[in-house]
Amino acid sequence: MSLTWLDRLGAGLKPYVQREPIAALMLGISSGFPYAMIGATLTTRLAQDGIDKKAVTAFSLAFLVYNIKFLWAPLVDSVRLPLLGRLGQRVSWLVLAGTLAMAAVTWLAFLDPTANLGLFAMAAVAVGAAGATYDIVIDAYRIETLKPEQLGVGSGLSQYGWRIGSVAAGSLALYVAARHGWSLAYLLCAAFALPAMLTGLVLGEPARHVVIATHRGLRQAWEATAGPLLEFFRRRGAFLVLLFVLLHKIGDTLANLTLRLLLNDLGFTNDEIATYDVGFGFVAMLAGIFLGGMMYAAIGMKRSVLVALALMAVSNLSFAWLASVGHSNALLAFTIGFENLASGIGGVVVVAYLSALCNLAFTATQFALLSAAASVVGRLVTGTTAGALIESLGYVQFYLLTTVVALPGLLLYLFMLRAGLIEQSLGDAGYRGNAG
Repeated sequence: MSLTWLDRLGAGLKPYVQREPIAALMLGISSGFPYAMIGATLTTRLAQDGIDKKAVTAFSLAFLVYNIKFLWAPLVDSVRLPLLGRLGQRVSWLVLAGTLAMAAVTWLAFLDPTANLGLFAMAAVAVGAAGATYDIVIDAYRIETLKPEQLGVGSGLSQYGWRIGSVAAGSLALYVAARHGWSLAYLLCAAFALPAMLTGLVLGEPARHVVIATHRGLRQAWEATAGPLLEFFRRRGAFLVLLFVLLHKIGDTLANLTLRLLLNDLGFTNDEIATYDVGFGFVAMLAGIFLGGMMYAAIGMKRSVLVALALMAVSNLSFAWLASVGHSNALLAFTIGFENLASGIGGVVVVAYLSALCNLAFTATQFALLSAAASVVGRLVTGTTAGALIESLGYVQFYLLTTVVALPGLLLYLFMLRAGLIEQSLGDAGYRGNAG
């Protein structure tokens, strides 16, 4: 008996309501909120407090902590925490990292950037460090909790969770700050650390977690740290792959981390920003994630990544259009919609590619390395020169430049595709079957 379209729809939706993918959704919510606290939300706060553009864009350097998180990822794998350790390796680190994230956001809530900008910067870096550590644990917990056949669904729901956490925290901060001040806004947002902690406490240790001996010598410690890197760089084309990972998001990062400066200078209010940038953008992002999953399934990893890279580059032109027109809610809706649709598609397919690059023996450390490397150059450029470039070029020319800067990553990927390096550099994480 052939299945009806309704039967197929039910079978397609069933994986999304299973326990493990739902856990990935909850983990993603907590993963996204620290990023929002030191991203667009912090930029808006500093801009409204009258901090100059160079200082505001320099705060994006707090994100660099995310880009070096692979350095201590092996510690999260191997160090057993005192007292909390009885909960299990992953759960104990979830509780610790989540508590640290809440504490860092609370510290940021009680500081005034106009009174002591240096101390405020230290608190922002603390939020970044705690959030990056939380990310390491969350990624490892998610990968080890999901069954092999759930990796695709779980990755998509994790992306949804990340967007829910970042957008909800950003929206809450803007609305509360406009009415009751930034301190209360940040205090309320700290609660977004709880979903991942509660998920770990309810589900317990992931079934696929491999326990590493706690008593280790120098040789074992070196192998735990260097082994994942050496394994990756032994593959053909590994250095070109890493170069692509470093380059592919420069233009997108430059555009997104300076968007709130543009909106502030164009006179958009907090409510308009929350409605269009946060609210409308959130819907567009969800649509992009859904389309990205469909694209990945329909045309395979290689071609879907190529399409995503092209869309992310072209979407930067909409920023230049908005900057040239000025305050327009309709054009803001289009710009945010296009950008978030492209970012949603790219988020799904590029994360799938980064996951496919991992060796299952070193998933946590290798994924931390690749995900950290994915935006390090863009954040460094944004934090050191973006403000000065905006002041010297103006917003229109700046966003045209971000489009040009996105081209090297796209061209490098095309070269790797033609040279057959995409397949040859993959790990064994389970995505080889859909690399077409």
